[in-house]
Amino acid sequence: MTSDNSNTSVLKKIFSYSFPVILMLAFLYFAFSNIDIGEVLDILEHMSLLWFLAYLVVWFLSHLFRAIRWQIIVESVKPKISITNLLGATMVGYGVNCIVPRLGELYRGLFLGKWENISRSSMVGTIVVERVIDILVLGFSVLISVAIYSGNLYQDISWLKSTVYIGFVLMFGLIVFLYFLVRFKEKFYNAILRFVGKFSKKIADGLARAFHLLTDGFASLKGSKNFLFVTILSAIIMFLYGLTAYVGFLTLHMDEIQPISYSMAWIVMTISAFGVIIPTPGATGSYHLIVISVLVSLYSFSSEISGAFAILTHTTTYVLFILSTILFTYYINKRQLRKNLPVANFLTVFKSKDKL
Repeated sequence: MTSDNSNTSVLKKIFSYSFPVILMLAFLYFAFSNIDIGEVLDILEHMSLLWFLAYLVVWFLSHLFRAIRWQIIVESVKPKISITNLLGATMVGYGVNCIVPRLGELYRGLFLGKWENISRSSMVGTIVVERVIDILVLGFSVLISVAIYSGNLYQDISWLKSTVYIGFVLMFGLIVFLYFLVRFKEKFYNAILRFVGKFSKKIADGLARAFHLLTDGFASLKGSKNFLFVTILSAIIMFLYGLTAYVGFLTLHMDEIQPISYSMAWIVMTISAFGVIIPTPGATGSYHLIVISVLVSLYSFSSEISGAFAILTHTTTYVLFILSTILFTYYINKRQLRKNLPVANFLTVFKSKDKL
């Protein structure tokens, strides 16, 4: 019996690690199977270096503002947390996601908690809050895309309407759940745990930890002032994401093929975000397929220039995330040592007194 359980566990681990890679390869095949790679490389070779530098600046600013927004969310846990530590932890999260999807969300909370010597559970809770905000913002951004698109976006992208409907239903359910969780914390918490505990104590214990993460995280958003700042910063972040796509068009001289606009970039940015949600390493493959599909079907760009745009934006981001993870971790740990403060690496962040 023990041997069977052990084999099952090994198979589950193999599947959990291999499935994202298989998914990635499948998406890459469908994205590039009918594209002339030689022409794509030629387009990339002749890109504008000046606009590429502008792309890097806008890209960095978008993540700097994300770190500033996170600072507001964690303010009640610890005021005036270092922006450098917040930005470094953010980059660590993205860097880890480039290798193992979704694991980065855990790591960035652990790294920040270690560097700032504060509760890891409260940090992970703030990340849950941030992800809820991101989902809401993406939903409204897609609605803006539907409004500004010259045609019928739901008709031109057949899967979008059902995805938006399902997303908003899930978001509404999540908001109602979180409202009751925060508003009637003890009653709601105890009732659910008692019910689940009848079937599985292990699941009940897991839910208890999850409840604490959520309530700790949402407790950080106190006061209308914080809500306002978070809303404004979320809008700035999305604007910069759209601007990144727009500058990407200019980098590849796509404006010489046909007129481009910020609204075009906004639509490409919001629709391609669904490719980032799909759990492939660093959104590889899923992002490429959706971006190429949007540029070809909505704006009649060639498959080759669309593929070049997908490769440029994704590869640049991927490399920057990995490099930023290495550089920020090295720099912050060196600074922490000079000040006799805790350092963090990918093993020590799990060795802390407070439990998740």
